[in-house]
Amino acid sequence: MNENANGNDIRYMLRCLELARIAAENGDVPVGAVIVKQSTGEIVGEGCNRREADKSSLSHAELIAIDAASKRLGGWRLIDCALYVTLEPCAMCAGAIVNSRIERVVFGAYDLRFGACGSLFNLFGQGLNHTPQLTGGVMREECAALMKEFFKALRERSK
Repeated sequence: MNENANGNDIRYMLRCLELARIAAENGDVPVGAVIVKQSTGEIVGEGCNRREADKSSLSHAELIAIDAASKRLGGWRLIDCALYVTLEPCAMCAGAIVNSRIERVVFGAYDLRFGACGSLFNLFGQGLNHTPQLTGGVMREECAALMKEFFKALRERSK
């Protein structure tokens, strides 16, 4: 896995962090995601966690961004697209990434409990029909800090 970020990676991760903060403000785990058309640099889809808001285990930031990008681009194959997300994708989201043919995945914080892009296991290394390029740890500290702040506040509220 490549941990080298470029200037565009930082730019898009900053937008992901904005979306993650929106999720947190709405009571959801702070995860934000954007999908970028690589040839133009245009954001074609974005999303933030909405599991609590939607009362759905399917409302992960990545899935919402993939759905938005598919609708915007007019098809389920997200060729020439990169997904940026503040937290390492889970198995469900990694499967959706493979199925949508996203070419590159860039994530911030590693997820030691649910991460399916190298932390717990790497779904992309299982010989599936599509293997995206993977860059992890981009703005890792900022992304992890947002998660820690959210869960700390959640624990304090439940006391």
